[in-house]
Amino acid sequence: MATINVAGKDIEVDEEGYLVNRADWNEEVAKIMAKGDNCDLTDSHWEVINFLREYYEEYQIAPAVRVLTKAIGKKLGADKGNSKYLYELFPYGPAKQACKYAGLPKPTGCV
Repeated sequence: MATINVAGKDIEVDEEGYLVNRADWNEEVAKIMAKGDNCDLTDSHWEVINFLREYYEEYQIAPAVRVLTKAIGKKLGADKGNSKYLYELFPYGPAKQACKYAGLPKPTGCV
């Protein structure tokens, strides 16, 4: 099992970098994961990450990109609920990359 070091503590991640234990997540974990992808998290990133965490709490599932796009459009507006905007924030795949930073499991349907 791989680990990432956050504030001197080793946190277990799987072979793709997703948290093994969701309870280990905090904003610092997200920042370290993003740094590994050469990504600085902005308020726009946090908006999507926090949306995903709320979505997961409610539905107990990480949404696939199509569902994510539609749900974000409903909550945050059409200018943010589109693939172009989400891919600019998360170029490795909005659902996959954002879920990883949010400490959630890999979305079903993501390769």
